[in-house]
Formats: sequence, C-alpha cells, structure tokens
Amino acid sequence: MTTSQHSHSFDKMNEEQLPVAKNKLHGWKHFAGLYAGEHVAATEFVIGATFVALGASTIDILLGLLIGNLLAMCSWWLLTAPIAVETRLSLYNYLNKIAGDSMTKLYNWANVVIFSVISAAMITVSSTAVRFLFDIPAQLNWYPNSLWFVMIVLAVGSIVVVVAMYGFSTVADFSKICAPWLFVIFIAGSFSLFPALSNHVIGTTTLGGWQDFMTIGDSSIWTGLNDEGEKGIGLLEVIGFAWAANSITHFGLIDMAIFRFAKRKSYGLFSGVGMFFGHYIAWISAGIMGAGTAVLLKTTITQLDPGDVAYHALGFSGFVIIIIAGWTTANANLYRAGLAAQSIFVNQSRERTTAIVGLVTVVIACFPFVFTQMLPLLTYAGLLVVPVGGIVFAEHVLFPKIGLTRYWAKYQNLTKSTPAIATWALALVFGFGLNSLDVISFYYLFIPTWIFTIIIYTVLAKKYGADLDYTDAILADENEQQQIAEYQESMAINDKDIIDDRSNFTKLLNGFAFVSLITITTLAVNVMFFSPNMDVYADNKTLFESVCFACTIIYFSCSYVALKRHKKLNV
Repeated sequence: MTTSQHSHSFDKMNEEQLPVAKNKLHGWKHFAGLYAGEHVAATEFVIGATFVALGASTIDILLGLLIGNLLAMCSWWLLTAPIAVETRLSLYNYLNKIAGDSMTKLYNWANVVIFSVISAAMITVSSTAVRFLFDIPAQLNWYPNSLWFVMIVLAVGSIVVVVAMYGFSTVADFSKICAPWLFVIFIAGSFSLFPALSNHVIGTTTLGGWQDFMTIGDSSIWTGLNDEGEKGIGLLEVIGFAWAANSITHFGLIDMAIFRFAKRKSYGLFSGVGMFFGHYIAWISAGIMGAGTAVLLKTTITQLDPGDVAYHALGFSGFVIIIIAGWTTANANLYRAGLAAQSIFVNQSRERTTAIVGLVTVVIACFPFVFTQMLPLLTYAGLLVVPVGGIVFAEHVLFPKIGLTRYWAKYQNLTKSTPAIATWALALVFGFGLNSLDVISFYYLFIPTWIFTIIIYTVLAKKYGADLDYTDAILADENEQQQIAEYQESMAINDKDIIDDRSNFTKLLNGFAFVSLITITTLAVNVMFFSPNMDVYADNKTLFESVCFACTIIYFSCSYVALKRHKKLNV
C-alpha cells in the first residue's frame, strides 16, 4: 500500500483511534490545572465528613492522608504516565489492541456502571443544596423520604443530562475556572467555622499554637471514635483509602487518556496538585466544616448532609459550591458513561446513549445512599477495573523483559482474548473473595488483586502464544506506526495555533477575578485569627459571608467572560 493510500485510510479513522500527534502534546501547566480542577470537587464534602464519622484520629488524618496521597501521586507518575507517553493511546484503544473487541465491551459496561453511580452521587450532593433552600428535611436514609426532594433531583439531574449530551465542551472549560475558587472556598469555609469549634473545646476563639489545634481536632473533629462511640479507623486505613480512592484511574490506567497528551513521563507528578491541594487540604477542611456545623447546630455530623455544612460555613456561597462542584463533576462522569455506552452500542449516537444512561443515573440519584457510601463505592469501583490495568501493565512493561511479545493477540488477529477475559474474571473472584474472608482491609484489596492479575495473565498469555515468533508482524506494525507519524506531521501543517488573548479588557477581567479570590481569603483569615470573642466572631463571619457571595459572583462573571473571549478568538 502506498503512502497516499495509507493517508486516505487514516483519514477515515477516528482521531481517537490513532496515537496522539506530536503537535497535540501539552506542557506541565495543562496537567497541573486539569488535576486541580478534577480533584477539588463536591465529593470532598462527603469524604471529609466520612473520615470524621468513621472515627479517625487527628494525627492519623494529618499523617495518613499525606502518605496515602503521596502514594497515589507516585502511582500516576510511575505506572500511568509512562505507559501513556510511550504508546500515546487511551486505555480503551490499548485494550482493544491486546484483548480484542469482546474484552473491550465488557470493560465499557463496567465503566457505564461506575461512572453512572459517581454521577448519581454528585447529582444527589447538588440536590442537597437546593433542598436546603426549600426547607426540605435532610435525606439521611438510603431511600428518599420526601417527594419534593425527588422532584429536585429530577430537575437538577435533567440539567446535568442535557448539558452532558450537548454542551460538555463549555462545561469542561468552565470546570477549569472553578478550580482556583474551589480551593480558596474550601480553606475559607474551614477558617470561618474553626473559631466556633475552638470556643466549644478550649473556651476561646483564638489558637495559642499547634497544640491547641491538635486538642481541638482530637476533642471535636477527628476523635478516634466512630459515630457509635467505638474505636475508629487507624493510620493504615486512612493511608489505604487515600491511595485507593483513585485506583480506578492510576492502577486501573483510565488516566492514560489524559497522560497520552503529556510531553514527558514526569508530568505524572503533577497529579500531586490534585492530591495535595484537592484531597489533602479539601478533605481536612471538609472535616473541620462538618464538625463546626455539628457544634453550631448541636447535633452530630452523621445527621448532616453537604447542604447543611456548606450553608453554615459559607452562607449563600455554600449553595454555589455544592451546586457547581457537584454539577461539573457529574457532567464529566456522565459524559464518560455516555461514551462507554456508545462504544458498546456503536449504531447509536453518543447523545442518545448519554440520554438513556442519564435517565438511569437520575433515578439512582434519588436514593441518597449513593453519596453516603462514597468511600466503599470508590474502593469497590477500583477493585472492579484494577485487573484491567494489571493486564495492560503485564503486556506493556513485563512482557518485553521476559521474552514475550506485546500485542501478540493483535498479531494473531484475535477478536477475543481468552487469557484477558479469564484473567479478569479470576481476578474479580480473587479480590472479592479476599474481601469476604476479611483477610486484609478492603482499602488495600487492589494491590494483591493487581499482582494476582499480572501473574495469571502472564501465564495464560504464554500458554496461548505470547512467546511465539512475530518478527514479520512486528516489522509491519512498526512500519504502520511510522506512516501514522508521517501522516500526522503532514496534517499538523493545517492545524491552527492557539492564540492567547492579551487584550487589556481580558487582563482587567482576570484581574478582577484574582482580586475577588484575594478578598475572600483575606476575610476568611480575619474570621480565623482576628476574632477575640464570639461577638466579634459573629460580626466577622457575617461580613465574610456577605462579601464572599459578592466576590463569588464577580469571580465567575469575570472568568467566564474572559473564557468566552478567548474561545471566540480561537474559533
């Protein structure tokens, strides 16, 4: 086949099926912003409060989250980013090459379920803010006990589904705007409630030093006792969850879709921006806000939902953070679920599959258990797909080192890889079997399951022909990759460079947005450190809530207009 014929065949292929072209690669700032935006979200309210309810101690939270998030960052850096950069493929396309269409469809079904449940949880969280506005009781059971709450979920969910179907590009851009504001607002919320907690525990609204913080934490936030008064989770459990919370994306390799655009493998380190600014600081801040709200309302944190916590910490800005953080996260995950469904039902449009999946998701969202059980849901979701990551790791990293051939199933023209399907099934039996036997903490189940997967898949692949000689097929594949690179290089000439909007008006808009964040931070610091008694605290907090809401409106208005001007310039 000639070069022109190859180019014609590549034209007919979806760009997603080809390795990412060199001119499409991004620098480190892209990944720092991406992870900051994705990992400072509405789930942090739920997870932060859950650590309090599970009875972690203060030192376990501070140290355990530090170690666990460091391990998660290293997992992206050492596992996900190298495979993604070397192949420039998404996990879906890599899996299709090594395991065939049947395995890929099974995997997509798993993704439909996982991302639908996560989306449902975020819709429920957003709805807790709206229900607060209408004085509807908190939904603390696994089922809804208010018809009006169900109506709110249906209304909020419908907006999410429509946007995921038709307007995801704008929402994706808008979610990047949210990241700096979300980071500031989480810290500000904890600052606004800490003096009340301090007064409740040590009788003064101001801290005398680090020991006062630890005393308040141990007495009123992370007490070491769960909501039943029994000894809670320890350091190893906190580390395990922080590591396992995103195992679906690092050990499970879903984030190959992100890091295939990275110029260097080392950009995996920038996942740490999301881990430490998002998970570490946001989870701690959410715990403080939850405990502070419980003190103000004279109740327990288990009797609160995110709407309660956000309102009492931030006033009307609390409604904004719950709705926006839940909305943007739900949209992203519902979009993923729709894509996975469309890959299964190839004759249907993505819009149609997203609508159908969205309908089921909204029904699930009516049941509050989906957000009250976020910790186990995320952990079990990781356990479900981590074996797929183990299969890819074995094929890409291990096989060349032990004399087996990558892509052997493709070279045999297999549409179904028995070793891959059998390994995944056995790994699920192994992982969930360990869980039922209670051999180790379920937070760590993904590790032995991943190792088990690698061993079983390697043995089965060798038995089915991974050790045969594929020299001719390898040479043909290398030739095809070279032709793809040449085709992409020729097409890059026609690509339009992104133009940076440097107009004075846009600079002014961005300046107003930045000043609004500084103002929110300054007033939060004033509440935290310059409230010598409860009367002054009440005045400072009232001022903070009013100005914070005004600054929030200014921030989003200016940032969104600046974004639209930038996009219009690059049309």
